[in-house]
Amino acid sequence: MIIGLGSDLCNIERIQNSLDRFGERFELRVFTDVERAKAARRPFTSAGTYAKRFAAKEAFSKAVGTGFKRGVFMKDIGVVNAPSGAPTLALSGGAAARLAEITPAGHEAVVHLTMTDDHPWAQAFVVIEARAIEAPVFGTGATEAGPLAGGS
Repeated sequence: MIIGLGSDLCNIERIQNSLDRFGERFELRVFTDVERAKAARRPFTSAGTYAKRFAAKEAFSKAVGTGFKRGVFMKDIGVVNAPSGAPTLALSGGAAARLAEITPAGHEAVVHLTMTDDHPWAQAFVVIEARAIEAPVFGTGATEAGPLAGGS
């Protein structure tokens, strides 16, 4: 079931202005080390790289229903890539706590993220899914949802 949905649209030029005005101070306050390393590898498009990640942070904060309040901070939300290359979020601190708080008992939260940009805009969508945790049925090699994959 879907337990959270958030989106954000960010102006890349606004991020570029913040980078020009505040430089590393802005980067250190808002972005994780992983995000900063990703932007550093893209010097000609770093503002777009940062803008997509800024939008993802905003979208997540909306999806959990707090915005940047109640202990949810920008640096607690980091965009990373799954082994498949798809973007996803690494959460810590208040962001991880808030996600745990809204996840129903017996479920695990799965965060889906998509980002795009087309100058001067960057956009992100976050969908938070609560997926039921399948309890093992002891002694049968199956779960309550059915037999193990490849089983009979």
